[in-house]
Amino acid sequence: MPTKTLQIPTADGRADAFAAFPDRGERHPGVLMYADGFGIRPVLREMARELAGHGYYVLVPNFFYRHGPAPVVELPEHIGAGVRTAVMGRLMPLIEAHTAERTLRDADAYLGFLTAQPEVSAGPVAVTGYCIGGLLAVRTAAAHAGQVAAVAGFHGPVGAAGPDSLRRLTARVHFGHAETDLTPEALGELNQTLDAAGVDYTSEIYPGTVHGFTMSDTDAFDPDALQLHWDHLLSLLGRTLVNGEGSGPVTKPEGHA
Repeated sequence: MPTKTLQIPTADGRADAFAAFPDRGERHPGVLMYADGFGIRPVLREMARELAGHGYYVLVPNFFYRHGPAPVVELPEHIGAGVRTAVMGRLMPLIEAHTAERTLRDADAYLGFLTAQPEVSAGPVAVTGYCIGGLLAVRTAAAHAGQVAAVAGFHGPVGAAGPDSLRRLTARVHFGHAETDLTPEALGELNQTLDAAGVDYTSEIYPGTVHGFTMSDTDAFDPDALQLHWDHLLSLLGRTLVNGEGSGPVTKPEGHA
């Protein structure tokens, strides 16, 4: 699986990034993947390669690039309970500094860079994200409604994008929530907003999960939930980027959970 380490020019500097794509000498649909708060590390590279193996060019930017190249803080091989608090203590100021304005400036650069790569096919792209990356994915998709055909967020605070951003979504959507992150009542409120906007979406709580369930280098990891995540994500990308079903508001959104 070919991989590249890249530098993405942005309005505020240069973001280091990682890309994975199939080795078939062809052009492939582009996917922008936002990491969780721990950033680019071996597990994210593995996930990008896994997705690329299904026929996609996957770009993973270091959205903390203003503070240095990834990893911006030292990370242990396994981010267990004994070190998580200390690591998050170093990361939270960076997360809080990554404002919506910075997110949108960076998204312009990331998508422009992604679509300009010679291995990326013409047409719409997808955005996916984990934890805080889910929020970044929603903000990116809302700001680039004509370009982003699919958006997915997993164990992320997607509702923090606000009703206005959610209503601007024209992409097909999948949100996979951790059971510890969202109550059924909060899920209902989020889905009502998506319903009212006519978004084509699925949005569900993955049973028995805790925040971070996709990440195999944390105590939160749940292999069954990770597979469910792949099932939903690959189905979403297949519908929008491969089968060409397109995106856009619908009268009766399908498959709500």
